[in-house]
Amino acid sequence: MRPSHLCLAVLVAALWGVNFVVIDIGLDHFPPLLFCALRFLVAAVPAVFFVPRPKVALRWVVFVGLSLGVAKFGLLFIGMNQGMPAGLSSLVLQIQAVFTALLAITLLGERPGRTRLIGMAVAFGGIALAAVDEGASGPLGAFALVIAAAAFWGVSNVLTRKAAPPDALSWMVWVSLIPPLPLLALSLLFEGPRADLDALRALDWSGAGAIVYVAWVTTVFGFGVWGFLLRTYDASAVAPFSLLVPVFGMSSAALFLGETVSPLRWGAAVLLVGGVAVTSLKLKPNRPAAAADAPAQTPAARPVPALPRTSASRTPSTTSRPSPPG
Repeated sequence: MRPSHLCLAVLVAALWGVNFVVIDIGLDHFPPLLFCALRFLVAAVPAVFFVPRPKVALRWVVFVGLSLGVAKFGLLFIGMNQGMPAGLSSLVLQIQAVFTALLAITLLGERPGRTRLIGMAVAFGGIALAAVDEGASGPLGAFALVIAAAAFWGVSNVLTRKAAPPDALSWMVWVSLIPPLPLLALSLLFEGPRADLDALRALDWSGAGAIVYVAWVTTVFGFGVWGFLLRTYDASAVAPFSLLVPVFGMSSAALFLGETVSPLRWGAAVLLVGGVAVTSLKLKPNRPAAAADAPAQTPAARPVPALPRTSASRTPSTTSRPSPPG
């Protein structure tokens, strides 16, 4: 990976990690469901007028919009509003990779190897350790809501694999069109019109900045850059950078919000990130010698390199692309 692109990958991970701090700030200004609705509304408009509709069936846009935007982010915002720390939220959400793998096994018929199963067990061990730590210092109900958010993120990942959108940015912008109305309806029902109107009337630069950050910086810019990197490099080269998100999330929460990280939480972080890394590994099957020695098929748009290149023989496929945190 070129140094400039490597810096871009780290930058996106940092922006996504700091996003949890910004969410925490935004929740001081808005009820959680209203804040979530505004996030997707601002992410979709006016960007939807400048990016083409993804070339997938409309039902996939709707299904992912509901599972990712309404369920995943709605539960995350409610959980954080009920006391789940920002740094811990950035860590616990990484269990989505395990939920994605489990759903892929159940619904897509994927067959996990022993290494991936071990990775899942280690990651769940990290979640158990984090739950013990949170149970001693915070509300377990809020912790459970973030776990549920991670599960719905896994659902949206599997649906995205089935949809196979060709471009991450246009996909995310159009998916963002779906959540605002359901979230606003839920906000009016459960949070009340008075709370929503009071929050909108009291809008200040801090609240507006939180909306702009979570909508444009993490969604439009972040997914745009991530999609560019996935189109340029193998997913296996890009995906590991998403494991930096909880590192930036926990460190920024400690720096800006004064959150403390206990030894138990550090242990949970090591187990969870390590388990997710192992779970996300894509091991290549052994090939017969004749197949291994066969010349790689090179895309027509690129000149044939003088030396064999592994990346030249791959077939681009969105089904292998990870869905990063937003």
